[in-house]
Amino acid sequence: MALPRIATTDVLRTLEDLYPDARCALVHKSAFELLVATILSAQCTDKKVNEVTPRLFVRYATAMQMAAATALDVEQLICECGLFKTKAKNIVATSRIIVERHAGEVPRTMEELTALPGVGRKTANVVLSNAYGVPAIAVDTHVHRVANRLGLAASDDVLETERQLMRRIPRELWSQAHHWLIYHGRQVCIARSPRCEMCALAVHCRYFRAQAKASRKKTAGSGM
Repeated sequence: MALPRIATTDVLRTLEDLYPDARCALVHKSAFELLVATILSAQCTDKKVNEVTPRLFVRYATAMQMAAATALDVEQLICECGLFKTKAKNIVATSRIIVERHAGEVPRTMEELTALPGVGRKTANVVLSNAYGVPAIAVDTHVHRVANRLGLAASDDVLETERQLMRRIPRELWSQAHHWLIYHGRQVCIARSPRCEMCALAVHCRYFRAQAKASRKKTAGSGM
């Protein structure tokens, strides 16, 4: 698929200027803590995850410790997170696999990570990028929305959006661009009523141009 025309370099430079300190918002001290926190973040805010994980990690900070827990033990500590029963089951099962097959260390490859219960590409990319320094673009709802509104990608499919972003963005910027897009999605390009009037990227934005065009047509049609 041909990608939309957009001044990618200018967009990335603007994002970097806007969010020079962008980084992973999930508080963690190890690859294992990051893996668990990212699993918890599905359909849950990072803020809420960061409120929940301290009491979880004070008891289960390693895969070996978590593997010895029951799903019920974990449920009671993460019940404020959405889908907590499923997440507790997956976290315990994942921890046991990490202990049994990976000597207690979180795997370092996409294939091994996504073989773990509850771990999809987004979670794997977060771990690879933030824990192991592997260039990756984790496409969450913010990244998917902002990338497609701007025109950095053009797909309803999350995996295809990831592929297009990997083609569009230089590999050495993948991990940082992921954070820039998340920050922009949270602060400006929000899901409903995006703040286009204050957006430094409006001049490049496919969504903004489409909205402006629709507004002009509506005005012309009303005879104003």
